Amino acid sequence: MIGDVDISPVASLLGDPARARIVQALHDGRALPAGELARRAGIRAQTASGHLAKLVAARLLAVERTGRHRYFRLAGADVARAVEALSAIAPPATAGSLKQAVVGEALAEARTCYDHLAGRLGVALTDALLDRQAIVATEADFALGAGLDDLLDALAIGNLPPRRRAAVRCLDWSERRPHVGGALGAAICSRAFEEGWIERLPGSRAVKVTGPGAKAFASLGL
Repeated sequence: MIGDVDISPVASLLGDPARARIVQALHDGRALPAGELARRAGIRAQTASGHLAKLVAARLLAVERTGRHRYFRLAGADVARAVEALSAIAPPATAGSLKQAVVGEALAEARTCYDHLAGRLGVALTDALLDRQAIVATEADFALGAGLDDLLDALAIGNLPPRRRAAVRCLDWSERRPHVGGALGAAICSRAFEEGWIERLPGSRAVKVTGPGAKAFASLGL
């Protein structure tokens, strides 16, 4: 017999600051080696190895092997949404240096949330998609709208993957408003990287909008 869900094992795993930093470091959807994750978490490689083993065993992370090297990533979009939801109810961290404050502002301005855009840029993009009726807001989520085909044509994006939810409402932790994820959010983010509209900032999930990107996003109504 199955009772109610037990969230305590996952909560306990993410309750450790080092493991939480590891998961947050992977929140942009990329796969990173253990050494880089140890550096970002501020712990020794041996300590990181133990934490990574626990996160993989709990199916929060997946591991990929390339030759002798192992790369870790979030296990899926559901894990990313859970991390973003926790971030929305978590207290803000205090910046301990000017560098941390600059990174924090960059994250709030524009960042990746797993495979889609977040921060002020992601929320503004979502508002523009709503205005263009590419998506419509339902009671609990987003649905595709009548203006979707025009948007996909304008961005030279092909058909969205049929086996993935098309437009997911994801609560943005910095703006406290929803941004769009799912297949549509991922396709737009991927296109923005391909066209050079956004660039990653080193060592962070933050991205910056380039000159061509500002023009492209303006054409969408941002």
